[in-house]
Amino acid sequence: MKAIFIAYDQAHNEAILEILEKSSCRGFTSFGQTQGRGSATGEPHYGTHAWPSLGNAILTIVEDHRVETVLEKLSELDKSKPKLGLRAFVWDIERMI
Repeated sequence: MKAIFIAYDQAHNEAILEILEKSSCRGFTSFGQTQGRGSATGEPHYGTHAWPSLGNAILTIVEDHRVETVLEKLSELDKSKPKLGLRAFVWDIERMI
């Protein structure tokens, strides 16, 4: 099993949920509105007057064979709207109860 943490501009929310659904990634935890700034490009997401956009984040635990499909679809979405911001990180899950 793998954990995929996805941090993204809130404008991507419906597309991210659709990617997870179509990839058979049923379970996830959404962190709702998040604040942050990308490490290399993009604008800050602070929810302030100067930087009004906000981010969202989702953590999903998936079978190993689903990871590449999800990452490819997320990469396509990110490339289609690069200024919005989207990052995904994958970790090994050692144990679940």
